Amino acid sequence: MGTPPANPRTPVTISKLKSMHRNGEPITMITAHDFPSAHVADAAGVDVILVGDSLAMVALGMEDTSEVVLEEMLLHCRSVARATKAAFTIGDLPMGSYEIAPAQALETAIRFKKEGRMQGVKLEGGKEMVSTIEKIVSVGIPVLGHVGLTPQRRDILGGFRVQGKTAATATKILEDALALQAAGCFALVIEAVPAEVAVLITQKLSIPTIGIGAGNGCSGQVLVQVDMTGNFPPGRRIPKFVKQYGNVWSESFRAIETYRDEVRNRQYPAPEHTYEMPQKELERFIEAAKRV
Repeated sequence: MGTPPANPRTPVTISKLKSMHRNGEPITMITAHDFPSAHVADAAGVDVILVGDSLAMVALGMEDTSEVVLEEMLLHCRSVARATKAAFTIGDLPMGSYEIAPAQALETAIRFKKEGRMQGVKLEGGKEMVSTIEKIVSVGIPVLGHVGLTPQRRDILGGFRVQGKTAATATKILEDALALQAAGCFALVIEAVPAEVAVLITQKLSIPTIGIGAGNGCSGQVLVQVDMTGNFPPGRRIPKFVKQYGNVWSESFRAIETYRDEVRNRQYPAPEHTYEMPQKELERFIEAAKRV
């Protein structure tokens, strides 16, 4: 891939994100899991790149996000950081790396900062995570909260199900959001809740909300890059909220299929893809080869 070209954009900072929120300018966020996916996301001008634990499934072929471990997340964070020159980078704390105690979460967050080269971290949960968030924020590491559908807890939620469909559950999400804001989160992801609920929560908060399956009333949006670019085989089920903006799978399949055929037919490599040897040196080599 080489070194990414110089990016003319001014690097996105927490101050920039706050300014965008104050001015009502939607914040764009997308996931990336390696150097190429971060390279294209940064070059395309998104504001925030999230190294989501969704990479467990889209990059590592795991069944769900709970399988990915800390060392794997750090490896992918470093890959993304090498390509990102302007977007604000956030790493997802994987399940098991922050829930035991605030001290454990702080240690993990520091590793994301130092080893993963992330600028901030994301973690899932509501009121129960307040002391954890306060601990991380106290040392100057920005925290992005995550309420609504929290994939790491999908088993207790009954699977990947829409949250906040009743007044009681919607109120709980709002209370969680307010608690996370008070704890020091600079923004919140709201996942898979009715649009009306997300709008009300956004209005109640003084920090940005980033929606995913939460309607267009949030302060910004996030999608998994592999989903929105169509980089998966036909028939793969994707969430209702995903809009497919491209078809990377079909283009890659066409290119590789053509390559396969050209190799089998000896059409590739053609002369223009081949290095030449000076004729005199070739003649000397032929004579030398006879003596070997």
